[in-house]
Amino acid sequence: MSHQIDPEFLALPMREAAAAALQAALDAGASHADVRVERLRGQDLTVRNGRLERLNDAVTVGLAVRVVHDGTWGFTSSPDVTVDEAVRLARSAVEVARTSRPLNSEPVELADEPVYDDVTWVSAYDVDPFTVDPTDKVALFADWSARLLASDDVDHVDVDLRQALEDKFYADSAGTTTTQQRVRVQPQLTATRVDPGGGFETMRTLARPVGHGWEYLTGGLYDWESELAELPSLLAEKAKASSVEPGRYDLVIDPSNLWLTIHESIGHATELDRALGYEAAYAGTSFATLDQLGSLRYGSPVMQVTGDRTVPHGLATIGWDDEGVQTQQWDIVRDGVLVGYQLDRRMAKQNAEVLGVSRSNGCAFADSPGHVPVQRMANVSLQPAPDGPSTEQLIAGVERGIYVVGDKSWSIDMQRYNFQFTGQRFYEIRGGRLVGQLRDVAYQATTTEFWGSLEAVGGPQTYVLGGAFNCGKAQPSQIAAVSHGCPTSLFRGVNVLNTAREGGR
Repeated sequence: MSHQIDPEFLALPMREAAAAALQAALDAGASHADVRVERLRGQDLTVRNGRLERLNDAVTVGLAVRVVHDGTWGFTSSPDVTVDEAVRLARSAVEVARTSRPLNSEPVELADEPVYDDVTWVSAYDVDPFTVDPTDKVALFADWSARLLASDDVDHVDVDLRQALEDKFYADSAGTTTTQQRVRVQPQLTATRVDPGGGFETMRTLARPVGHGWEYLTGGLYDWESELAELPSLLAEKAKASSVEPGRYDLVIDPSNLWLTIHESIGHATELDRALGYEAAYAGTSFATLDQLGSLRYGSPVMQVTGDRTVPHGLATIGWDDEGVQTQQWDIVRDGVLVGYQLDRRMAKQNAEVLGVSRSNGCAFADSPGHVPVQRMANVSLQPAPDGPSTEQLIAGVERGIYVVGDKSWSIDMQRYNFQFTGQRFYEIRGGRLVGQLRDVAYQATTTEFWGSLEAVGGPQTYVLGGAFNCGKAQPSQIAAVSHGCPTSLFRGVNVLNTAREGGR
């Protein structure tokens, strides 16, 4: 369904404010200026055991001005979207740049980008979740909870729903003007089983956050009925499962788990600011440094990874980024070799000779009008094999292994290299067949060892676009939503830990 930009956003005097700010910045000597006007709406809703526990509805509106003056960035912002405030912000941003100039040893130059004259983009969704009465949402979740609580194997049910509506206007001194709107939702349901001895076990739904609207919960896009029906028995089986024997196993990893490993070991590692050492304080830098471009053996030859800010319903999908760059798709890993990074206009210009490209791939983003745009993650995805096997065929090719489903906890070092991941549930594979659940499983490896053990990727029928609402980066901290697609995949000889033993239990 095609939607129009939110009228409340369009009613703001953003064009007049942007024109005034750009002119004031240029009059003050700026060589580049850009303006963002944003209206961000978020709603978080929590239902516990069928009763509303929390409802938070927040709206943020603001105006941001960024300039380049004498090769130095300047930035200011305000919650007031007026012409007078825009002029004040522009002059203040130039003053910030002048003050900062003595500290700047690398003059700012931006990669060229075509001018986009008054373009509009709206994400693909049917029902704006903010038009649905919260009482209807609570009623739906109360019904889901009651069904689960009717089982003797479920003692508590928690339902969490996060929703966002993001409106953004951008204009720059080159003449680009964009107006965009996107919607996303993240529903999660967790069932808990309490043992008589005081222990407990949990099981969460596998539904992923998506760039859809309310139709994702009620419109048949996800099979909630089947998952709710089987959750109690899956939870009971998990609670009674045997504890894993640590050692080397072949792993068949479902997209509901593998997306997070992609996020941590590929997505963050191929952000160019980390590879250059500019981003270090928040979750570290990267082992995949720029001097290894075109030579680093990231994984096996079946590994094909793309960055993409255009895929329908992706959480990082947008028409133009926060530097006016039209979004695109590109290769990050090809045939197992590192061939590309995620970057913004400044990094593209600075490193054009090594990168072999002179244009940004559209990865600049700010999570609010109060923050400056930084390089943020695209939808980074492992591609399926065109005629690849099914999940069942991958499992059939394993003599002794584990099938991993759903994400849970994770840990990775400050170089995005040494890691371990757990999951929602694990099935023992014996002789090519699933023979029951296991407990206390974590897989551990280095990034290149893990992806080097990738023997096969499933076909398009196994491909799922997962992701997260809450990817953190930068200081002051910024949060961004991002998707990661992948097929079911087979990894040989991966080290598996027993988390209970590792924890001294």
